[in-house]
Amino acid sequence: MIKQLTALANSAAWLAEQVADQGGRLARDLIPVPPPANLEDRDPEFLARVLPTVRRLTKLYFRAEVEGVEQLPADGPVLMVGNHSGGILSPDTGILIAEIAEKFGVDRLQNTLAHDIVASMPGQQIVRKFGIVPASPVNAKLALEAGSATLVYPGGELDLYRPSWDSSKVDFYGRTGFIRLAMAMDVPIAPTVSIGGQEIALFLSDGKNLADLLGLRKSLRLDALPVTLSLPWGLNFGVPFLPLPSKIKVRVLPPFRVSERFGPGADVDEVYQAILSEIQTTLDEMQAERSLPIVG
Repeated sequence: MIKQLTALANSAAWLAEQVADQGGRLARDLIPVPPPANLEDRDPEFLARVLPTVRRLTKLYFRAEVEGVEQLPADGPVLMVGNHSGGILSPDTGILIAEIAEKFGVDRLQNTLAHDIVASMPGQQIVRKFGIVPASPVNAKLALEAGSATLVYPGGELDLYRPSWDSSKVDFYGRTGFIRLAMAMDVPIAPTVSIGGQEIALFLSDGKNLADLLGLRKSLRLDALPVTLSLPWGLNFGVPFLPLPSKIKVRVLPPFRVSERFGPGADVDEVYQAILSEIQTTLDEMQAERSLPIVG
């Protein structure tokens, strides 16, 4: 009996290894490695035509509200650091991009760091016109050096695809690179908080274990393969879907320099916990303002 169980366990381990290997190979074949960021891909003329429509549509469909954008500097670098919501559609990102352009004009340089898949999928040329670049320390530094209002989501896919019942929880999973970069460059950090995105579908699981099984972490740097109940598919594994008209609100908090708030030589972990706490407290306040899911 013990020999049979051991043989079965070995077979299962071998099968999992084969699935991961083949899944990784297929993913690498289907999705090319994105080219390095070119900040000049951002197209102000295109944005001047498109973003007003994006803003109107999101206000109509998601009843979008954005608070605190006026606190951002009108020019020069600022690192906007936010929680991430809405799955693959990520409507809070488009809502914030459109509002920044409305407030400061499309010539105010703004970039958003996104996963490699976003920057390499079909239609990537259009995506790049919005100032979206592959997420990496190099690209973040390039954007800030250029004077960009740079938006980053340290929580990545695990934050983006968290279950709907955890929609009011913030977790950056210990990722502190954004703080080290802001300290090294002495640029201000603007915590950014959004709510409502996890109600555009029913997010059941981030699918972390499934992503590991398929080898997506190694091949595509994907930490998650989400499972949702969404229109029109029903049970859905990471495929784009029709969003429910959940009310989405974004709040930009006052920017600060780490050196000014925490002093020179600040402890990175202390800064991390302070930022996480500030975002969580704000998200709790925004959650308390909502009366019903989706309705807001």
